Amino acid sequence: MPSMLDVVVVGAGPNGLTAAAELARRGFSVAVFEAEDTVGGGARTEELTLPGFRHDPCSAVHPLGIGSPAFAAMPLHRHGLEWLHPDVPLAHPFPDGGAAVLTRSVGESAASLGPRDAGAYRRLMAPFLGHWQTLAADFLRTPWDGLPRDPYRLARFGLTALQPATWVSRRFRDERARGLFAGLAAHAVAPTSGFATGGIALVFALAAHEVGWPIPRGGSQSISDALASYLREQGGTIHTGTEVKRLDELPPARAYVFDTSPTALARIAGLGNAYSRYRYGASVFKIDYALSGPVPWTAEEARRAGTVHVGPTAGEIDAALCAAVEGRDPSVPFLITAQPSLVDPSRAPEGKHVFWAYGHVPSGWEGDATEVVERQLERFAPGFRDLVLARAVAGPPQLAARNANYVNGDFACGAFAGLQTLIRPKLARVPYATAHPSVFLCSAATPPGPGVHGMSGHHAARAVWRRLRNVKP
Repeated sequence: MPSMLDVVVVGAGPNGLTAAAELARRGFSVAVFEAEDTVGGGARTEELTLPGFRHDPCSAVHPLGIGSPAFAAMPLHRHGLEWLHPDVPLAHPFPDGGAAVLTRSVGESAASLGPRDAGAYRRLMAPFLGHWQTLAADFLRTPWDGLPRDPYRLARFGLTALQPATWVSRRFRDERARGLFAGLAAHAVAPTSGFATGGIALVFALAAHEVGWPIPRGGSQSISDALASYLREQGGTIHTGTEVKRLDELPPARAYVFDTSPTALARIAGLGNAYSRYRYGASVFKIDYALSGPVPWTAEEARRAGTVHVGPTAGEIDAALCAAVEGRDPSVPFLITAQPSLVDPSRAPEGKHVFWAYGHVPSGWEGDATEVVERQLERFAPGFRDLVLARAVAGPPQLAARNANYVNGDFACGAFAGLQTLIRPKLARVPYATAHPSVFLCSAATPPGPGVHGMSGHHAARAVWRRLRNVKP
């Protein structure tokens, strides 16, 4: 290792690895330090239940991963990343045995919403179809980084995206479309009446039509492993099993980049109360299952879907999210579920399956939601419990123990609420810079926010590059 590195990155999640790889590609000497024994952050794959059952402890399905400009700029396929597409990206079942779906076909998706809302859905999507490359780059950009690629289309998108999902849903007449749209907005882990939740729903719907909702072969660990392999190819080094508690524990470097929560960065870098006003959000209760067979969904469409939203009506979905944000115990949760082994049989022994589900709970909640989660699953997949071979449960304390970025179990690394929706981690010309001229932040607490897309790392790397370019070694 050189006596003076150009860049040290703390944290080997997708954002930290992306920042490290992009800086190494520009010719900088880069070293990454990770507290866990393997790289990955929120993109890991582990045997959590039984031998041979490979689970994703956090994210499993990656519409923003396959659609990420940062990932697209790197030859990750050459380093083992392969995307697998389920027949149906998303199914949203209803008590009558039918389901709304998102597929690559806008027409098929619109038809699943019923005749009264099919046209409204097509009209909602029409202005943006065929423009994913520029729209994704603009949506996942940072405001300080020059003009958008397509200002007109971004402005048109913003007119809808900045609205609450409940407002956007007023153009629909029936519960199928409203329920589907609310379920998409719920990925923000905030009430669907919140500012800009319409944009979250719109982005996920567009992604389904334009790039799909794929699963990486072998699990989410494949994304992290591909990034790490590419980084090493560019000359970077990775040190795992190395927890960093103080800045002076790290090798001398011209810049330090943190893929951590703002709270952790302030503590390690000695920045005091720099992020004392930053707010963390609600959490989830997640269960990873080893199953003896596929989930017996009543809705045929759900049996072919990579992701299934469970909680039919917009009212039920919003009530579940409001309860989590307001600190109330879950009673009828809205569930986001994934069934990776439908498209990747290598994830489980022959004939068996892995499956995960999570429902929203208050920050730091210490209860056990297993019963209410499985009761909700049984509503739409009678006999589900009979297939369970083993389960691994994780509430907020367990999630926080697995990943230090998940403060009190907030896997989004910050609440999606109010001005913090757009201004993260605080108002600044360059949100990746800190009060320390050599210290930068690149985690999901920075724009464009949570998701396995590497774009926070990409933008932070550009901020570091610009600074180092203007500073003599």
